[in-house]
Amino acid sequence: MNLHDWIDELSDVLDVDAEVDEALVLDLARVAAHNVARPAAPITAYLLGVAAGAAAADAEQVEALAARAQRLAESWDRPAGAPDPDDVDDDVPDDSTVDHTNDEYVES
Repeated sequence: MNLHDWIDELSDVLDVDAEVDEALVLDLARVAAHNVARPAAPITAYLLGVAAGAAAADAEQVEALAARAQRLAESWDRPAGAPDPDDVDDDVPDDSTVDHTNDEYVES
C-alpha cells in the first residue's frame, strides 16, 4: 500500500472529502521535527488541518497557512527540552522576617 492509498482509505474511514498535498504536509512536519522537536511534527500537521478546516481553506490558503507555520518552525530558537519562559518559576524573595500582621489583602 502506498501513501496515496493510505490517504484515500483514511479519508473514507474519517468521512472527509479533502485533497491532501502530502509533500506540503511532510515538508512542514520535517521542519517542525528538526527545528522544534520530533513530537512537534504530528502536532504541527494536526494543527494545520484544524486551521484549514476551520477556515474552510482552499489549496492556496492551506499553502499560506503551512508557510506561516514553517516560518515559525524555521525561526524557532528554543532547543528541545528548554523550559518555556512563561512557565519558569521566578525566585520568590524570602520575606519571612517581615511582619505582615497589618497587611491588607486587596483582590484585583
